Amino acid sequence: MIEYKALSWWYWFVTAIFLTLGISGWEEAFLWVIGVTVIQLIHFAIREAEWNAFPVQVRFFYLLLLLMAIPEPLQLIFWIPMIGTWAQLIFGYCTMARLVSLFPWNRQEPLTGNLIGRTFFSAPVRGNILQGLPPGIES
Repeated sequence: MIEYKALSWWYWFVTAIFLTLGISGWEEAFLWVIGVTVIQLIHFAIREAEWNAFPVQVRFFYLLLLLMAIPEPLQLIFWIPMIGTWAQLIFGYCTMARLVSLFPWNRQEPLTGNLIGRTFFSAPVRGNILQGLPPGIES
């Protein structure tokens, strides 16, 4: 699932590198991560022409997670997007996209244990998670 020809993959790759550097001790890297994420968010908002488009939502909530982790006592939270971003890059599994797909405005079926299980345990797919889930989970 390494899609090095896609610009989005490179955005995530740079993000993962900066997160790794930040966790390794270069705290300024966390600011670079946020900057790259803001640029990515703006780029996808312009490309999709809608702020509520699924790729924009994923980047928005990813940015919120990063912002939550800024205060010193919460910086352990940076491990979550670092691990998740490397998983996205290597395996194509995006936990944030799966989580965002469960928000009420992105689904048409009730939130159940079965839906949560299918969402988090289905195999990675090209495109976004909404395209790879069984019918009934569409935006």
